[in-house]
Amino acid sequence: MRQFQFDYHTDFTLKNELTKIRLWCDSSVYSHIVFQIYSENNDVEKIKNVCDIVSRELPNAEYFGCSTNGNIIGGEYSGEEISLICTVFEFPSTNMIIKQYDLSAETYEAVTDDLLDMIDRNPWVKAVELLTTIRGMSMTGFCEKLSQAKPDIQIFGGGAFAADVNDHHACVFSKNGGISEGSVVFWLLGGEDLDIISTYVTGWKPLGKVFHVTKSEGSRLYELDGAPAYDVYHKYLNIKNDDKFFSHTLEFPFFYNHHGINILRAPTESLKDGSLMMTSDMESDVSAQLAYGDPGTILESVREEGIKIRDFRPENVQIFSCAARRSFWGNTEISKESMPFGNIAPTSGFYTSGEFLRTGKYVNQHNVTMVLVGMREGLAEDLPAKALEVDENEFTGKMALINRLANYINAAFRELEEAAILDSLTKLYNRAEIQHRINERLISGKPLSLVMIDIDNFKSVNDTYGHNEGDNVIIGLADMLKEGIARHDNIASAGRWGGEEFMVLLPVGVNDAIIAAKEMVNYFNDIEFPLAGQRTISVGVTEALDDDTLDELLFRVDSALYDAKRGGKNRFVVV
Repeated sequence: MRQFQFDYHTDFTLKNELTKIRLWCDSSVYSHIVFQIYSENNDVEKIKNVCDIVSRELPNAEYFGCSTNGNIIGGEYSGEEISLICTVFEFPSTNMIIKQYDLSAETYEAVTDDLLDMIDRNPWVKAVELLTTIRGMSMTGFCEKLSQAKPDIQIFGGGAFAADVNDHHACVFSKNGGISEGSVVFWLLGGEDLDIISTYVTGWKPLGKVFHVTKSEGSRLYELDGAPAYDVYHKYLNIKNDDKFFSHTLEFPFFYNHHGINILRAPTESLKDGSLMMTSDMESDVSAQLAYGDPGTILESVREEGIKIRDFRPENVQIFSCAARRSFWGNTEISKESMPFGNIAPTSGFYTSGEFLRTGKYVNQHNVTMVLVGMREGLAEDLPAKALEVDENEFTGKMALINRLANYINAAFRELEEAAILDSLTKLYNRAEIQHRINERLISGKPLSLVMIDIDNFKSVNDTYGHNEGDNVIIGLADMLKEGIARHDNIASAGRWGGEEFMVLLPVGVNDAIIAAKEMVNYFNDIEFPLAGQRTISVGVTEALDDDTLDELLFRVDSALYDAKRGGKNRFVVV
């Protein structure tokens, strides 16, 4: 496999490059010549002119491509409007098919059905690369249909885009399909001597509050925590609901788990009712967070995935990287994450409106992600080993500021989050939080017992020794409960119920709860307070029944505690 990469400058320089390729092919044995053409310029006539020259100069060559948000040549951002990558396959066993289809919400099922049939009829297929227009349709159904392909078929690719991320116009094209603003091009690859590896890099980390998706229908995200989804961007990032919404939110996607992996999902538009249009569906009743790019994490991920690519020993590497990553790094530093692959093998690609990759069974559409594909004809041991070099110099300027601000925000948020659910004196959960956890456990139907505790004769401690000593007694009981949680895995949660009352949630049946309650009574008796000396507690114990409501369960454990107090204190009662 041999690859030629170059940028288009003029028709004359293009013809010169094509002449070099033709001369090389005339003196060599090859099976296929394929051009991938990426254009940051959305000018259809200019793209058509380049394609026509390729067809005239190399009539046996195939070509396909798309409009982009920027091109990658030699592992670096090109900066030129049009880039061409010519791959010459040398092994006669290598096979390929290039097909273009009109793609819309009405046609995607027929399109994917035809593709799946084509794969079944050609058992040599190992991988499918796709370039597609995205804007204006959800890609969820498209991805779900592609996931029906045989499990050993790799699927990867990118979404066409434009130099201006707010421009809705994008196109894909191929030799036989022409130029279209509503199409997908599939490149089917395979053969016994062709090997392909695919993986991905994110490096975006969750930031701040966890939101609950309370209403979502298809690719329209309506509500987070019961409020319009747009409010999250307005409240936390001060982003306006205007025609620049997409470009301003591109670097801050949602982070959530989908098909067993962490997915980044960016909104494309904010509507007047505050709902957000997403490029792919987000399910209701899932958790999501805003995410930010962490330079150190990005480069560490590049190193980890780069080792996989390096050890595969590819003859070329393709990159499908989100336009948000270019925006994040800026043109001067964007090559930090792509250049390491250029040191391994000829590396090319483009900046996308969305990235596609099959992980396990599922084809996922990603955002703000860098998909990596390595190809090789023949055996890995026949190729020289290359070094992976990642630029790990200390970040300066914008990148250093992002690192520090993100660390500050996350640390501050953790402190605020803890303050919202912890009792200020004991540092146990407050009543609202422990009640929330009890209710969650009750709804789950899993084993649940409650232990409710009251400090005996507590008023006399305050009246006789003062409130400081009263606080010491309360803290002493809280510390005893914390030690019990650390000592026994079966103690799930403990909280201050109010005043001198405490509640303990145990994920066990009543017999184990009785053992725990007995320990609590005995351990507390052994504590010696500076002024109040030894004190006692009364304890109520109950186990959740199958048909219990939260109110019924809490009433029963409160009744058990009342019986323990009435029965002489310093004891536990089970109801």
